[in-house]
Amino acid sequence: MLIPKKNRKAVYEHLFKEGVMVAKKDYNAPHHAELKTIPNLQVIKAMQSLRSKGYVKEQFAWRHYYWYLENDGITYLRDYLHLPQEIVPSTLKRPAARTTTAVPKAKPQGGSAGPKSDDRDAYRSAEGKSVGPGQGFQPEFRGGYGRGAPQ
Repeated sequence: MLIPKKNRKAVYEHLFKEGVMVAKKDYNAPHHAELKTIPNLQVIKAMQSLRSKGYVKEQFAWRHYYWYLENDGITYLRDYLHLPQEIVPSTLKRPAARTTTAVPKAKPQGGSAGPKSDDRDAYRSAEGKSVGPGQGFQPEFRGGYGRGAPQ
């Protein structure tokens, strides 16, 4: 499919910036969900081209395509977009170290502060109770229906 160079470049730039691309399987959609100026069909076909070259990995689930940029795809897009080695997709960037502060625990708003497992433990315990069928229980098996029925 012939895709205008500005559209192909916009798709590749978005893919390189994010590291992933998502598109709904709707070939007649007037535009892509994230790239508003580009038809969805052109996004799907550009990514299909990269997949056939082995630059992206494709997943399909629930009428959506998911493409993940491979290492070979990163080098290809760097050459295509004329980017330096220092720029990497956001999926390869390490998240900034967060300073953790002690967060106070929220107190329950009920009457007691303790867990309410006492009710469950009392229900489950069998102390002082006779558990099982009664003394006179005599099960009787008389065959069944279908293949197990007596003939």
